[in-house]
Amino acid sequence: MSEPMPRADEVTNLTVEEVAKGLTEGRMLLIDVREPNETALERYPGAVLLPLSSFDPAQIPDPKGRQVVFACRSGRRSITASVAAQDAGLKSCNCHLAGGILAWKAAGLPTES
Repeated sequence: MSEPMPRADEVTNLTVEEVAKGLTEGRMLLIDVREPNETALERYPGAVLLPLSSFDPAQIPDPKGRQVVFACRSGRRSITASVAAQDAGLKSCNCHLAGGILAWKAAGLPTES
C-alpha cells in the first residue's frame, strides 16, 4: 500500500462525475500537472497544462469565477500542486480530481490526443 500524501487533508477530493459536470457547465477550470511526455499521448479535453516539474502557481490562468481543479495520472501530483498553490496564497485552489486520468478513462470519459 502506498504512503499517505502529506497534507492531503488540505485538498478536497472531487469525483470524476463532479469534475465532468463542472467542466460541462463551465464552472471549473481543470489544470493538468502531468508532464509533456504524458500529455502528448492523451489529455483531458480543455485542460490547461502546467507540468508539476516546473509548476509555478503564478502561471495559473485567471479562472474567471470558475473553481480551479488540479488533475494528474492517479491523483498524487494533483494534491502536491494544490498544496503548492495554497501555500502561494491561492486558497481557492484546494480541489483535485481523485483518481486522475486513470479514473477519468475508467468512467468512460473522453480524452484528446
